[in-house]
Amino acid sequence: MVNGLFDDAPLMQQGPVNLSRRRFMLTSAGAATGAFVLGFGLPARQARAQAAQGPKYRGTQVPAFLEIRPDNTVRLQSPFIEGGQGTFTAMAQIVGEELDADPSTFLVENAPAGDEYAVMDSGMRITGGSMSVQNGYPAMRRLGALGREMLLQAGAQHLGVPVSELTTLPGQVVHAASGRTVTYGELAPVAMDLPVPDPASVKLRDPSQFRWIGKSVKRLDIYEKSTGKVDYAIDVRVDGMLHAAVQHAPRLGMTVGSIRNEEQVSQMKGVHSVHRLPGAVAVVAERWWHARRGVEALLVNWVEAEPGAASDIRVMPADFSTEEFRKHLATVSGKEENAETKGDVTRGLKNAHTVVEATYFSQYVNHGQLEPPSALARYNPDGTLDIWLPNQAPDMFRADMARRTGMDAEKITIHSPLLGGFFGRHFLYDHGSPYPQAIALAKATGRPIKLIWTREEEFLRDALRPMAAVRFRAGLDATGRPVALDVVSATEGATEGLGTKRGKDLDPTALEGLTNKAYDIPDRRIAQLFVRNPATLGYWRSVGNSMNDFLYETFLDELADKGHQDPYELRLHLLRDNRRLTTLLKAVADLSGGWKRGPFTAADGSRRARGIGMASPFGSEAAAIAEVSIENGRVRVHEVWEAIDPGKVVNPAIVEAQVNGAIALGLSQVLLEETVYENGMPRARNYDGYPILALNQMPRVHVKIVESGEKMGGVGEPPLPAIPPAVANAVSTLTGRRIRSMPLSRHDFAS
Repeated sequence: MVNGLFDDAPLMQQGPVNLSRRRFMLTSAGAATGAFVLGFGLPARQARAQAAQGPKYRGTQVPAFLEIRPDNTVRLQSPFIEGGQGTFTAMAQIVGEELDADPSTFLVENAPAGDEYAVMDSGMRITGGSMSVQNGYPAMRRLGALGREMLLQAGAQHLGVPVSELTTLPGQVVHAASGRTVTYGELAPVAMDLPVPDPASVKLRDPSQFRWIGKSVKRLDIYEKSTGKVDYAIDVRVDGMLHAAVQHAPRLGMTVGSIRNEEQVSQMKGVHSVHRLPGAVAVVAERWWHARRGVEALLVNWVEAEPGAASDIRVMPADFSTEEFRKHLATVSGKEENAETKGDVTRGLKNAHTVVEATYFSQYVNHGQLEPPSALARYNPDGTLDIWLPNQAPDMFRADMARRTGMDAEKITIHSPLLGGFFGRHFLYDHGSPYPQAIALAKATGRPIKLIWTREEEFLRDALRPMAAVRFRAGLDATGRPVALDVVSATEGATEGLGTKRGKDLDPTALEGLTNKAYDIPDRRIAQLFVRNPATLGYWRSVGNSMNDFLYETFLDELADKGHQDPYELRLHLLRDNRRLTTLLKAVADLSGGWKRGPFTAADGSRRARGIGMASPFGSEAAAIAEVSIENGRVRVHEVWEAIDPGKVVNPAIVEAQVNGAIALGLSQVLLEETVYENGMPRARNYDGYPILALNQMPRVHVKIVESGEKMGGVGEPPLPAIPPAVANAVSTLTGRRIRSMPLSRHDFAS
């Protein structure tokens, strides 16, 4: 990794700002002698870099290390974490396009923590919110262009010709007049010592010249994943390592009173030691299975939290029930804080021909990612700390580690392996990650500790998507179309749910998917009635949109039925002045062979219907149609058609894969997923009690990418929110029963 591998003193005595940290690349793992490294705005030379480069540009003054090796392969340290969403391949395409290097020659790695890797304009460095490609696109293109410019300058020196006479082909500098070429790898020793050009001076390619951006370039990570060669955090090993397993208190806030059989467990085969942790006990052993058997054998007397003694955590009440909380959300009263208003909703409802009222509900859901949480912590003889951890925000985690340990952040190296799925699970959730425990155990034992949570412990400490009860009131005119809409969501947002105190501003994640809808309803109000959730909350794929678009879009279908409107035609009418969304809606209808609501009889004799849903999350637009039937009282989804408009596309194959994955997760939550609490504890502690979508439940999927040319949006999350309402609306059409909550497994449609 980058930190602590070299001494910058000689570099500080050099003249102009240099493209590389020569000593870094000659000593870092995997670097080849003579490699060419781009490193912009590095701490030792930051002042000179800024003076030479003028205005700040992220992606130049923020290092994104690009190593070109003598064999012409390219090593890129990505500022965004790869977790199966295709980020590494997209980064290689974007950088490679401007560098003029084939993405297939790239080796991409997760970059270490460090402010220099914050390439987004916001200054943050996170992988989430579908931001990686759309927000990293400008900086990564500029990085590639700077690299190409330096190679051209090195080529001019090598060939003895003016730069203006040179051009590039993939992986080589070309002097057309003499027919001479030189590979990037050959130029590395020269290019290494050239100054960084002014980022404002480099010219980016015209999109008409793109070789790789916009093409379905083969994924860089698939082969090693498919052949089992990838090391996830759970696979990492270091010398002298011990293993640990934990048993958490049944409810957050409880503490260890006593352990009745600590001495006996300490003498079990392979056990090294038994430890008390905040709200947990741990067993350390030479092998993980010995640690797990030991910790499961511990007989712990758990003590209830004293009132006011644990103000920094969400103490789970002993009598908490999700069913009772749902009833509370539906009836609670309090201050309603407006997030969006247009016109006069009170007047609109008063003057409406018909008023429709309904309350809709969303459920808690787990992340359920394949990779269980783990962490490996190692204190080093020089006083530094290394930690291997699946995460979506290395700098945030490192800052938290520094706070917990009292160490300088520069003495902590966080290694970020590939993620085995994440869906928002690997953000910084207090009490929801094993790294504080691993650090504490490593310090207590003096040995490296690898801690793995069992699935049961994961389900007990996962951060959940919020519950909500949304009260809708809508006014229809004499033609049956909505003219007024009043929406109040009794909930707590995921962001405000991360802490124990609410911020002064409304949390956008609480209402996104209810707010900023494009439908032309002249009088409307969207408000939040803040209700603190007892459970620890977190981000879940597409965040508030994942539940709120279901709530809004299913109520819109309810309004269509009340007003005797076709839901597809109603949406077209409400979007009549929005060309982008009208085009998208027509595209998904065409993809499905033409809008056909039903019910109708399919070729196999089953009775079916179709439903539609739309969503506008993270800068992209999505529209979906689902076709369903009822089999043995349960919903069967046969076909899903989805059109997505992310504005611009880097890799169509990755977009299509992401749409497929988002559809699967969207179906899973609308059909099956629900986290149920009884007596302050989750009823399910593994997948046997928390079913997720099985392979035989996956429908046929049809995807259409619509490139409107608008500003680039996200891809990983936007396809999901339109799926649940499309399914629920189809079920309502088929059964005549209005669906106002998820999952549909709550309902028996046999009758």
